[in-house]
Amino acid sequence: MVQEEPSTGAWFGIRLGPSTFGIFDAFADEAGRQAHLAGAVAAALKERAFDLFSEPPRIEKGDVLASKLAQEAKKAA
Repeated sequence: MVQEEPSTGAWFGIRLGPSTFGIFDAFADEAGRQAHLAGAVAAALKERAFDLFSEPPRIEKGDVLASKLAQEAKKAA
């Protein structure tokens, strides 16, 4: 589903601990972020939240202050 979101520049499913997981995603602008949060992935996670999570998921927004991307990642963006 994320592959079909043109404004989602990067998306990672991550493990933060033995039973703690997260999603890190990046967008070129706030409009892209809002489109993702209103899109199919968010809807699917909300629909299955009680099956997938022991507590309601939190969405924490942040801003990238510095970055370095591999050359191949820059070409794909």
